[in-house]
Amino acid sequence: MKQYKMIVLDLDGTLTNEKKEITPRTLAALMEAQTVGVTVVLASGRPTYGIMPLAKQLKLSKYDGYILAYNGGKITRPKTGEVIFNQSLNPQYVPLLYHAAMDAGMEILTYQGEGIAATKKENKYVLHEAFINKMPVKQYDDFLHQVQYPINKCLIVGDPKPLHELEQKLTMELRGKMEVYRSAGFFLECVPLGIEKSNAIDMLAHTLGIDRSEIIAVGDGYNDKSMIEYAGLGVAMANASTEVQDAADYITYSNEEDGVAHVVDKFILKKESRPDFVSNHREEEEEEEEDLEE
Repeated sequence: MKQYKMIVLDLDGTLTNEKKEITPRTLAALMEAQTVGVTVVLASGRPTYGIMPLAKQLKLSKYDGYILAYNGGKITRPKTGEVIFNQSLNPQYVPLLYHAAMDAGMEILTYQGEGIAATKKENKYVLHEAFINKMPVKQYDDFLHQVQYPINKCLIVGDPKPLHELEQKLTMELRGKMEVYRSAGFFLECVPLGIEKSNAIDMLAHTLGIDRSEIIAVGDGYNDKSMIEYAGLGVAMANASTEVQDAADYITYSNEEDGVAHVVDKFILKKESRPDFVSNHREEEEEEEEDLEE
């Protein structure tokens, strides 16, 4: 059976459960994987600050794992604190993003130090982003003039259907200038051109001398599709959308059922702990998205 040297994990909806926690079983599996030499990489749209608590829990500093923040816009090596790659967002596009969000009746946010700067502090989607990252929110009533640069990304938040329409509009307007894609139905990622998880993984793999065939990538969101397609073994969670599952080589259990632990046991530790997951029904939208729409 194939020997894998790296496992890349999305966080929300993948590594963590609905409480944004790593379960004991998943934690134990990943710790064992690291002891046998597998490199663990945390890849998320979150800022580095929002990923660091999970990196500490997994002891990435000890086992020399990596953090891919901002969908790959910043790569950090916790063991040394070294920033391997960092691409900031061109400030000239921020006013366009801001006005597009405001015109659509949505909110926009970015990250300032250890906090979130948003156009409306009490928006339910802004609060959800704060919950995910365990970061405080400050309302910027004059967003365009208050933001301190450089920044790595902006996030536009809103109800899934109109946000999808805005995604299509901005994708056309900003083609060849920056990347715009959803990480969840209610989150629209606005990042520098060429920034996506697969590109960051490719860069890191070349640096470490690891072939893509030796990489497992596990995710559930729209922004995980590229890395799932890139990896030697692309894995989708049972709670992923149909589009993401269709891109995967393998579908594991949900994030509430230790899906990541199952992947580690089966493909890295070679433990047949339970039968493969078989998806009999795929939801078009994640349960979390439905809850937030209510």
